[in-house]
Amino acid sequence: MGDLSVFTANAPLVLVGCGNMGRALMRGWLSAGLPPEGMMVVDPVASADTIPGTQGVAFAASPDLLPDGLQARAMLVAVKPQMMNDVLTSVGHLTNEDTVVISVAAGVMLDQMLLGLQQAGAAQEARGMAVLVRAMPNTPAAIGAGVTGLVAADGASAADKALVDTLMQAAGTTVWLEDEGMMDAVTATSGSGPAYVFHLVEALAVAAENAGLSSDEAMVLARQTIIGAARLLEADSGVSAAELRTRVTSPGGTTAAALEVLMANKGLTDLMTRAVAAAKKRSQDLAN
Repeated sequence: MGDLSVFTANAPLVLVGCGNMGRALMRGWLSAGLPPEGMMVVDPVASADTIPGTQGVAFAASPDLLPDGLQARAMLVAVKPQMMNDVLTSVGHLTNEDTVVISVAAGVMLDQMLLGLQQAGAAQEARGMAVLVRAMPNTPAAIGAGVTGLVAADGASAADKALVDTLMQAAGTTVWLEDEGMMDAVTATSGSGPAYVFHLVEALAVAAENAGLSSDEAMVLARQTIIGAARLLEADSGVSAAELRTRVTSPGGTTAAALEVLMANKGLTDLMTRAVAAAKKRSQDLAN
């Protein structure tokens, strides 16, 4: 991870919206060395008293309560998609052409972000428009084990992208896209993906119960199997998932018998393909 000490009281990181995702990122940034005085939070209810470990961070209930003339070095907006236009309009005065504005709101396009900032008024236009980036993290970001898809508007420099990487790698891995249209696929794959894995645990536990185990036994075995397999994927990152599967599968053995069912006529692959396609379409519908 890069150096978070670049954020100062005069050129801070401003977090707008401090819900679950915002709090997870904030904890990651502070743990990674972000100076508390280099961060400011805009949220109507959050405060250092309600969020442990955030002493020294400045909190404000609205953008108007931040210091006059403040210009953010970076701003991450973590609000609901339907709030984005109004929020960007309200924080436009905190940005200039050197500010990187990152949205983590699903379905909010770069053009919509630009419109929101443009509506901040003539003073904002005179300072120059901020660099815009869309980000799609997922819920494991809360423990620093997420993955974030990123796409930048035209004009973002390598330095801008490096700064965004520094921030979002507090949540885990980052993947940059060239085409904003692929963000719907990211949403459908990794954004929604944790729910697919959790459902796999549920399904495996039900299958274990049907095989004769108690519900408690089945859930412990199913849950820890997924956790352990994920850790193997992480530990052997240079080994493909297909190879790891092969290593577990003895010819003619029990695993092979199960995989014959899961892989028959591309069974699980086809099911997952249709699931991701449905999520992608829904993401596209929401954006429109």
